[in-house]
Amino acid sequence: MPKGRQTSSAAAKAAGKTLAPKSASKAARSAAGSALTQKGSNERTGRAAAAAAAKTLASKSASKSAKSAAGSALSQRSRKK
Repeated sequence: MPKGRQTSSAAAKAAGKTLAPKSASKAARSAAGSALTQKGSNERTGRAAAAAAAKTLASKSASKSAKSAAGSALSQRSRKK
């Protein structure tokens, strides 16, 4: 198993729920895709996906699933040292 943070099963499920409806915003879909990509891998959230995740978290209209996936993706952003 890779070191570092990975998307949990609950967050992956939330990401899947976010990707299913066509009404999900582009930012929410990007964040959910990033979170799903990191399930079982050591990949990190890129700059564009992190920006989309932040936008999703700030949105008042984003679903709970979208915000969960966005939070997971954002928590896996590489930190500058």
